[in-house]
Amino acid sequence: MSDPGLSAEITSMSFEDALAELEQIVRRLEAGQVKLDDAIQSYERGAQLKRHCEQKLNEAQQRVDRIVIGPDGVTGTTPAKLD
Repeated sequence: MSDPGLSAEITSMSFEDALAELEQIVRRLEAGQVKLDDAIQSYERGAQLKRHCEQKLNEAQQRVDRIVIGPDGVTGTTPAKLD
């Protein structure tokens, strides 16, 4: 499931690559050495990267959910405990 608000470049990124770029953006913005227009563009890209990472984590969570067979033989799923 792809977010129409994300660029094709971002949707093709792996979770790890998107997270690494997001971390770089945060470091640059926190350093305060970015011009206002560049900061706004970086913030917008960072917001897209964050959404992409959230989507990837949600997809991973759904894949990790495990199939269980109840005592009555009925098959179902139960959320994986990732905490």
